[in-house]
Amino acid sequence: MELNTRAVHVANEPLPTGSRPLSVPLVLSSAFAFDSADELADAMAGPDGAYVYGRRGNPTVRALEQTLAELEQGAGAIAFASGMGAISGVLLALLRPGDRVVAQRCLYGGTHAVLGDLAGRYGIEVVRISGDDPAELEAAAVHPATRLLILETIANPTGQVPDLPGLLAAARTLGVTSVVDNSLASPVLCRPLEHGADIVVHSTTKYLSGHSDILGGAAVFADDALRRRVWPRTVELGACADPFAAWLTLRGIPTLPLRMREHCANATVLAERLTAHPAVTAVHHPLLPGHPSYAVAREVLAGGGGLLSFEPAGGREAGRAFVERVRLARLALSLGGVETLVTHPASTSHRELDGAALAAAGIAPGLVRMSVGIEHVEDLWADIEQALG
Repeated sequence: MELNTRAVHVANEPLPTGSRPLSVPLVLSSAFAFDSADELADAMAGPDGAYVYGRRGNPTVRALEQTLAELEQGAGAIAFASGMGAISGVLLALLRPGDRVVAQRCLYGGTHAVLGDLAGRYGIEVVRISGDDPAELEAAAVHPATRLLILETIANPTGQVPDLPGLLAAARTLGVTSVVDNSLASPVLCRPLEHGADIVVHSTTKYLSGHSDILGGAAVFADDALRRRVWPRTVELGACADPFAAWLTLRGIPTLPLRMREHCANATVLAERLTAHPAVTAVHHPLLPGHPSYAVAREVLAGGGGLLSFEPAGGREAGRAFVERVRLARLALSLGGVETLVTHPASTSHRELDGAALAAAGIAPGLVRMSVGIEHVEDLWADIEQALG
């Protein structure tokens, strides 16, 4: 079935009576009782047995995991309390002191932060690459301790789309486990496992839930053995998904394809108009013909996504002034909700980076990031024009 259909018919187990509820039941119990000590012991053996304790599994959370695995075409998934919980859980499970990680240069600021922390604490070596040329990975992975490749389907906030087919094929040949953050594309626009990724991570807070009302994350695995390797570490870490957040995410997923269509359409119109605006010096959106990732974006994405960024004339102060002058759009962190949000990455999401690191990541001091919502595009444009004026 097509993804639009699969998104509507989410995983849902039948009741003991044999009927099946249309909405996934919300199960809030933190623990589950057994009649037999042997049954309880057997349930503790792995991630797919009977439910024992909320940190190890929950019926509502498992329904979300099964749904996300289905949408991403993976073998299984693990739900987390946040997107950073998913990223941190995967990294801590798979890396050992002295390992090398090859990371795309332009990544979410939180991912930069956790990589820096691992480097300082455990001697993890982090090698940065542009993400545009598989030869960079081949050169970096010559080191025998290279363990992971980390990419983003659409980089936050520059809109860069790495050469997923080339890089993931090279990683597979080199025996390097690949992790792709697919939060900004969602399974509607791209399914990295189909291009050869080993693990896909999500901040389910973003487009998957879509309503700015939950905090959540997930990792989807191409191979179930890898999921089983990561799962015990995530149980120990304790970054388990909240059942109510999982339930709200499941409620949002059926409208994901419809919402992504509107996000993409609005962002494309605004990006094209901003390109022609005299008060704007640069616009970044992967489906703008002048964007460096335009060709690969046309190849791997089913749409440009709802995130764009631009540079108002006047540098850092102009960017900060713009985000304070908008009236319809909201100055707020996060992205992927139905409402339009703006932020200034240099002073918020990427504040950990110094000037040189910002430049290396392609983030100008005045860059404005806009998560375009599903409002009427003319209302959004009117708000942008008055803020630029």
